[in-house]
Amino acid sequence: MTDRYDVIVIGGGHAGAEAATLAGHRGARTLLLTQNLETIGQMSCNPAIGGIAKGTVVREVDALGGIMGRATDLARIQFRMLNRSKGPAVWSPRAQCDRGLYRRAVRTLLEREPKLDFAQGTVSGLLFHGHRVEGVLTQDGRRFLAPAVVLTAGTFLRGKMHVGLDAPIPAGRAGESPAVEIAQVIERLGLKVERFKTGTPPRIDGRSVDLTRLARQDGDQAEYWFSFHERPHHPAQLPCYLTYTDSQLHDIIASHLHQSSLYGGAIASLGPRYCPSIEDKIVRFPSAERHQVFLEPEGLDTAELYVNGLSTSLPAAVQLEFLRTLPGLASVRMTRAGYAIEYDYFPPTQLHPSLEVKDVPGLFLAGQVNGTTGYEEAAGQGVIAGLNAAALALGSEPVIVPRSIAFLGVLVDDLVSRGVDEPYRLFTSRSEYRLLLRQDNALRRLLPLAERLGLLTEQELRAAAARLEREKEIAAIAESATLSAEAVAPLLPDSETCSVRHRPRVAELARRPGVSLRGLLAAAGIEVTDEESQWADIELKYAGYLAREQRAADRLSQLDDFCLPAELEYPQLQTLSFEAREKLSRVRPLSLGQARRVPGVSPSDLQSLVIEVLKLRRRDSMPEVSRETFPV
Repeated sequence: MTDRYDVIVIGGGHAGAEAATLAGHRGARTLLLTQNLETIGQMSCNPAIGGIAKGTVVREVDALGGIMGRATDLARIQFRMLNRSKGPAVWSPRAQCDRGLYRRAVRTLLEREPKLDFAQGTVSGLLFHGHRVEGVLTQDGRRFLAPAVVLTAGTFLRGKMHVGLDAPIPAGRAGESPAVEIAQVIERLGLKVERFKTGTPPRIDGRSVDLTRLARQDGDQAEYWFSFHERPHHPAQLPCYLTYTDSQLHDIIASHLHQSSLYGGAIASLGPRYCPSIEDKIVRFPSAERHQVFLEPEGLDTAELYVNGLSTSLPAAVQLEFLRTLPGLASVRMTRAGYAIEYDYFPPTQLHPSLEVKDVPGLFLAGQVNGTTGYEEAAGQGVIAGLNAAALALGSEPVIVPRSIAFLGVLVDDLVSRGVDEPYRLFTSRSEYRLLLRQDNALRRLLPLAERLGLLTEQELRAAAARLEREKEIAAIAESATLSAEAVAPLLPDSETCSVRHRPRVAELARRPGVSLRGLLAAAGIEVTDEESQWADIELKYAGYLAREQRAADRLSQLDDFCLPAELEYPQLQTLSFEAREKLSRVRPLSLGQARRVPGVSPSDLQSLVIEVLKLRRRDSMPEVSRETFPV
């Protein structure tokens, strides 16, 4: 039996869900093929979406028509805007979700896509026409044909689960079989394969916890939606709880380190540095008196709690022992033990910026198979891979999102240009333009691309345009409206009231730190919501910084406009350092900007590269570009 599609997506996790969605939005007939249809959208680790930089990525995915933000709004049981005390470049929305509601929301949203089909099966091989991918073969003998295949297998590629020093259990996650055959097939194609590890903490029965001994953390009361396009009713909100480890727990960990999978020698792979196990924390920070532990709800229909901060691969009995040292957990019942998992990934410098494998045309990789960690990073890659798989199948131009436009661009460019030496996680500090790439302006930044590619419905486009127009209208009102000194005084700190001696414009006052644009407009008799006024408020307060950062972004974007020939023979460019020639030969950057971001390439190497390319252009009678145009 053989079915034909434009795009086949292997895997139904966060990368697979977005890849299938965006390929369908782009017009490609798409198949989502996964080992278990019941686990599409499964949150393997913490049931939370968003956080530092990650929350902005969710909004960017949503701006392009993805489903992560919509699913989060349908499933969130607590919301917080992180970093409110800092500047808007690092404001980060984060939502704790009901694990079951989220999974069901993803499936429902996927089934809205008319060009998307589903099939359950384990992929055992790839089909080829010459050197190009032509489809996939499943273990039960079915053949599905498509010119573009997106692999989003997460931690399933030859995954092994570790609890203590017992024999590892072959698994992609607890209770699910690994994907072995497809990993072997891709390795035989010549791709470099390496191993990473990640882990989860234990889960506990909340009914066995004395919550009165823990610090309660309620969510923000202000309404917030991750999605720009829909406004569903949020489920009931639940609190999280904060506690801390102490010396007793640390001593238990230290005395059992030899039984840990990592420190006992069962695992040699690197794990995420920014999400260390409790064993790592004890070893790396021996002088720390305590570490934070958050008890976070798993859902509305269960008392089970996720113990955030205690990721571990120690034996189950040791896990229960150290859990019972925590305040309020003296009689706790552990429902699921934590574990570590090792899995294959493919170093992402083997990919084009479209996430297509350089040496295997038609094969795209997205998610943890590229060496990343996190739901949001996976979803972002799924968007890019899905759009480009559809573009390949339908004969359209590839979609490359610049670093200056979105964190999606930062993510993909970092992966394909710099590679990874540990599981990659996004931070605002990874972007040169982080004040420009905020969660509040994601729609404004990406709507032109979504409109050009046809990723939103007509209704969504009209609503988005109206939203952006309303934001501009509020900024214009702030520039024209004035207030009397008497009306202004209650809105300013006492030390600043004496500086108001005329009828100032609202915009002038809004530029002052700590002064709310919404409050100023209310004093002028103009009622707006926080959501409507946020963009204008930030643009007014940070106008100088934003203009300076935009100028820097414009200068650096010139480097990305300087294209490098695909056939450039880097080993023969003797004016470049040996390291630069070696690194550039491996990455094969498409532009001078991408070459600049390859580790080991110096400014002098870039100057030499410009000269070499200009020589090649003159030789081939190609249009010459002035060297002075590019600030390398």
